[in-house]
Amino acid sequence: MKIAVGSDPNAGDLKRELIDEMTALGHQVTDLGSDDPIYANVVIAVGEAVAAGEYERGVVLCGTGLGASIAANKVPGIYCALVTDAYQAERASLSNNANVIAIGAQVTGPKLARTLVREFLSHSYVPGGRSEPKIARISEYAHKHTSE
Repeated sequence: MKIAVGSDPNAGDLKRELIDEMTALGHQVTDLGSDDPIYANVVIAVGEAVAAGEYERGVVLCGTGLGASIAANKVPGIYCALVTDAYQAERASLSNNANVIAIGAQVTGPKLARTLVREFLSHSYVPGGRSEPKIARISEYAHKHTSE
């Protein structure tokens, strides 16, 4: 799977660990940066690359993951989930069709972060399940309001 990754400077070390993890799992990972203190710039670049179809998934990091998830979700076509445990990471893919996850480097240890990434990347949304009407409603609303 092709994955885009980006972070703010505070999350650079964890980002590099996660890149190593994803690469070891056989994924093709592109680092879109971590030098910009305005995390939104890097996060938006990740989101735009995923939304354009250049990458299948994205992983973004900042101190808490909150700002990164908010910024990513401003990009049309991005469905970013802030994940803090393995079940959320799994359900982000399976139930919510998320194409990006956000992780907080200052609140999530490296071992857990590796688990979150593995869970997110090892599952895919399956259409036709009980979540489909919910996902369809979110998508419908997003498409209707992308010009606003």
